[in-house]
Amino acid sequence: MCMAHPPAESLVLLLEERRQLEAFVAAPSNPHRMVREARGLLMAADGVANAVIAERLDVSRSTVIGWRKQFVEDGVAGVGRVRAGRGRKPTIPAEKIDEIVERTQHETPPDATHWSVRTMADAAGVGRSTVHKVWQARGLKPHLVDTFKISTDPAFEDKLVDVVALYMCPPDNAVVLCVDEKSQVQALDRTQPSLPMKPGRAGTMTHDYKRNGTTTLFAALNVLTGLVIGKCLPRHRHQEFLAFLKDINRRVSRGKDIHLILDNYGTHTHPDVIAWLDKHPRFHLHFTPTRSSWLNLVERWFRELTTRRLKRGSFASVAELTSAIEGYIAHHNGDPKPFVWTKTADEIITKVRRGRVALEQARAISRTHH
Repeated sequence: MCMAHPPAESLVLLLEERRQLEAFVAAPSNPHRMVREARGLLMAADGVANAVIAERLDVSRSTVIGWRKQFVEDGVAGVGRVRAGRGRKPTIPAEKIDEIVERTQHETPPDATHWSVRTMADAAGVGRSTVHKVWQARGLKPHLVDTFKISTDPAFEDKLVDVVALYMCPPDNAVVLCVDEKSQVQALDRTQPSLPMKPGRAGTMTHDYKRNGTTTLFAALNVLTGLVIGKCLPRHRHQEFLAFLKDINRRVSRGKDIHLILDNYGTHTHPDVIAWLDKHPRFHLHFTPTRSSWLNLVERWFRELTTRRLKRGSFASVAELTSAIEGYIAHHNGDPKPFVWTKTADEIITKVRRGRVALEQARAISRTHH
């Protein structure tokens, strides 16, 4: 005749220990192992029998007993921790992992510019799945290349601080506008009709097209509201930019200062433009550093315009293209969503400085190899 296990005494928890275990259970980002163990310990502290805890949490009774024993020895710090000698054993030697990582980062195959899973597997003498796991665990993606351009503007940091301050702490009784031109927008018309999407086949369009003229979109994005002031003009000269400034002046309420974030393109600093600005002192210009178009939020809106409306469009004339752009602006302004800038100037400066150091090191290595 089997005898039931005698009930274990309730686990004794300090108030702070209980609070920490409850926090482990409540945090959605914690590992399942930690959450389950913390929940079991709380149940043990409430007097629930080990066998009942095991049944509710779908573990063995010996696991619950192990939790209690480890908690007595290590306290809250041991919750969710895999003890030495336990858990799944590594199947790939550490030396082989180090070799794959080292070769991925510092070597290239003899017949290519970068490694593939297949070529690295052959070179390292392991399976393709092993290479994939090592790369995935360390975020290595040799098939991808990000482009970059570090600004050489001597006033980079001062200009950056000025612009970011406008994003994160705009002045009172003022409007902050990100201004730029999307020049030479082409009215492209496909040479043959596109075929619609159907089950099992994506939509298709011809790779060749006819050019039917161009337009330049002048745009100003309101940092606070997300509203866009846009105007399509045939050319990209200071005369057109001045006409756009006058349009902004008409649209922004009187009595408000206007802060413009823009690049140092020649049309923005033409003597005629400067003369007009001198007569309209509520305009304040803030220039982004050279090669730093990423700092102007209107570029983010230009990307959405291109992706959502222009890339797959077919336009038989500039008038059709202009109408499509104006329609997109109207639709956007019907429910505008501002882009929120989150990086501080200090964070960006730190990252750029690291980039400059890495770039100099790469140049030094390149000079050594040559």
